Amino acid sequence: MPKAKITKSPLAHATSSTNRAPVKINTGGTPLWYKVVMFGLMLAGLAWLIINYLVGPQVPFMVDLGAWNYGLGFGLFVLGLLMTMGWR
Repeated sequence: MPKAKITKSPLAHATSSTNRAPVKINTGGTPLWYKVVMFGLMLAGLAWLIINYLVGPQVPFMVDLGAWNYGLGFGLFVLGLLMTMGWR
C-alpha cells in the first residue's frame, strides 16, 4: 500500500494565539459595607438565639413572639450565611 504524501503547509501547524495565563475576574473584591452587613446579621441572629434561650421573656426588649423568637434568630443567622456565597 502506498504511503500518503506529506505536505508542509503553514496551515497544518498553526500556532494557537490563546493566552493561557490565569485572569482575575473580581479584582475589586467585596465591598466593606457588604462584609459588615453579613457579619452583623450573623452576630445579631446568634445573639438573638442565645439571649432568647438563656433568659427568654425576662428581658424587656424581647417581644413575645412565641415560637417565632427562635425563627427570627435563625433567619437572621441564615441570611448572613447566605451572604457568604459572594458579591457579584
